[in-house]
Amino acid sequence: MDKDQAGERHGTGADRPDDAAADAVAQADRLTGRLGEVRAQIGQVIYGQQQVVGEVLVCLLSGGHGLLVGAPGLGKTLLVETLGTVLGLAAKRVQFTPDLMPADITGSEILDETQDGRRGFRFVPGPVFCQLLMADEINRASPRTQSALLQAMQEHRVAVAGVDHPLPRPFHVLATQNPIEQEGTYPLPEAQLDRFMLQIDLTYPSETDERAMLLATTGARAGVAKPVLGAGELVAAQTLIRGLPVGETVVDAILRLVRQARPESSDDRRLARDIAWGPGPRAAQALMLACRARALLDGRLSPSIEDVIALAQPVLRHRMALTFAARAEGSTLPGLIDGLLQRLG
Repeated sequence: MDKDQAGERHGTGADRPDDAAADAVAQADRLTGRLGEVRAQIGQVIYGQQQVVGEVLVCLLSGGHGLLVGAPGLGKTLLVETLGTVLGLAAKRVQFTPDLMPADITGSEILDETQDGRRGFRFVPGPVFCQLLMADEINRASPRTQSALLQAMQEHRVAVAGVDHPLPRPFHVLATQNPIEQEGTYPLPEAQLDRFMLQIDLTYPSETDERAMLLATTGARAGVAKPVLGAGELVAAQTLIRGLPVGETVVDAILRLVRQARPESSDDRRLARDIAWGPGPRAAQALMLACRARALLDGRLSPSIEDVIALAQPVLRHRMALTFAARAEGSTLPGLIDGLLQRLG
């Protein structure tokens, strides 16, 4: 951990007293070591996918929800299960199908009879009442069911029969989508996609990683992950990350990137022509928090421009769209975002 950064004057927040700054540095040091153990335990089960694991941890440490996009068999379900174990979270999984109803996720009231013969309604919580929910193939459920989950994600509570039921803390959703088969699916609207902090794309493993996975998972014994953190420790980590200082250069880079990605405020006519709509203020907020979390994962007290560059794709790619003319010319969103990042230099 680079402790010299603690004494610098940064662009956000006032200077702390020396004892408070030293305490924050000590907390960050301890957390960095614990996060190293977390990654090591995940590596006992998940082979390769270092970038994916890092982005998912960034998402959870930032207090957000993630959208995992990848072909079948790439370990999305296993990754979520392993995260629940290693982070000490109560995890549940829901397989989304067209006939899934909102009450199947949020819960419902049932007519119950007590021992003294009285009847009344009793709320039975649904699977959303957990700390880490895997929403498998979220785009296969109807818009009504998707909206019920996304409302719970945003408000951290469920309202049934006029009564609010708060969700556990922390509460995170990792939803999955299969990019190959789209028949019979209900694509998430742009406003609902914006609720996900990061879109994390999974690709096929390298030959070396696939070889290691093949040898480790087809034998008599498979790797087992052990708990490292607890729910309370994760909440404390999220609070600590929100207090990390951010330099003016990083703040300026985030603002410049997000505003250049909007056709209304971009000073590049070609970009403005190619972008149908750009990211809103929530994208800048997500990028700021994600950069703080990534810095701490790497053992740093404050983020840098490199963090902005590394996280621009997962933060922006589900919050933007190209025009028809741009798509017809062969333009892609990843290529456009890369072009925006080159302008940061």
